[in-house]
Amino acid sequence: MGETKKFSIGNQNEAEIKKIILTTYEALLEKGYNPISQIVGYILTEDPTYITTHNNARNLIRRVDRFELLQNMLKDYIKE
Repeated sequence: MGETKKFSIGNQNEAEIKKIILTTYEALLEKGYNPISQIVGYILTEDPTYITTHNNARNLIRRVDRFELLQNMLKDYIKE
């Protein structure tokens, strides 16, 4: 496979990241998948087949840096 171009969350605004995640979530839901399980599978493995191509979701989510996404999710989770 070709190399995926990734963007740092620091280079993307929060609204753009949220839109990508929500678009991916909705596309998976529309196709009958469990969106949470599929997105988590993708984040853990970087296997793009976890994400449907419906509504260009697979290409969109690959633009988000998984490591930085996880870091920010953890930071949000432990905020007081």
